[in-house]
Amino acid sequence: MSQPGSRPVNPAAAAGINLRGAVDLSALKNPRPAAPPAPGQDGSAMTPQGDGGAAGFAVDVNEQSFPELVQLSNRVPVVLVLGASWSGQAANLTASLERLIAVYAGRLVLARVDVETSPQIAQAFGAQAVPTAVALLKGQPVPLFEGEMPEEQISALLEELLKVAAANGVNGSLGSGAAAEVEEPPLPPLHQEAFDAINAGDYARAEAAYRKALSEQPADSEAKIGLAQVQLMQRTAGLDEPAAASARSAAADNVDDLDAQLAVADLDIVGGHVEDALQRVVSFIASHFGPERERARVRLLELFDVVGVADPRVATARQALARALF
Repeated sequence: MSQPGSRPVNPAAAAGINLRGAVDLSALKNPRPAAPPAPGQDGSAMTPQGDGGAAGFAVDVNEQSFPELVQLSNRVPVVLVLGASWSGQAANLTASLERLIAVYAGRLVLARVDVETSPQIAQAFGAQAVPTAVALLKGQPVPLFEGEMPEEQISALLEELLKVAAANGVNGSLGSGAAAEVEEPPLPPLHQEAFDAINAGDYARAEAAYRKALSEQPADSEAKIGLAQVQLMQRTAGLDEPAAASARSAAADNVDDLDAQLAVADLDIVGGHVEDALQRVVSFIASHFGPERERARVRLLELFDVVGVADPRVATARQALARALF
């Protein structure tokens, strides 16, 4: 067993979340052992069967199989229904979603989650009620609705979800047979160069590749997001727990030191404490003026990109930023 303080903070895999993303899966990184599943509820069959029935493109998911679901959302949009065995509303909603999603023949997948046996998934999404429906798209959450809803309204939401998915390059299909594979389109050359550099731990080369991509295409949103992620990795790479504790102590002792506050915001982002990170920077902006305030604002916008602009926590922080500035 390693000694306390010897483990580095890993920004690329911190808390088990995608750095753009937006679901706080820190609680699922090392999930507790699950209770023995009921027959057919083990969550292990992550490839829907595509048998043409109402449940042909539906899977049962638990805390152990959830990471596979996140990967699947890079291929097709995934709709999660968070329910419980005691909820008649959840049973009705699940049945409606099974029927509606089967019509799309593999362009959408339904994931059924029992919040009683997998409470940490519900916590990760901040679910306040049963049932709750939420989508996953490229690992990012897309809030849908709570409670029951008429099928025609659900159908309209699913159509909008597919439009958003297509706009983000997620337009695959699992097809009519089991385990149909969908090849993802290749990355642009500079994006691939950055991706390879990140995997090699060469963040400087990755940053250069993203900067070059932006110089060629200033509207390249993926390069902008990638650059923000890589810069975060550079700032937090190699930090061990004593260094992180020292940074937090410095921020607590020097509330007017912008660098100290930004350092802790970075630590909170990679640790999955997104609200704390964004609120820390917003609070500094609200109480300071001049060049430091502008530097804090620019960093906050970069953190928005890292978390994901669709994340509700970013929307809340944007509102707080507007109040702080105006």
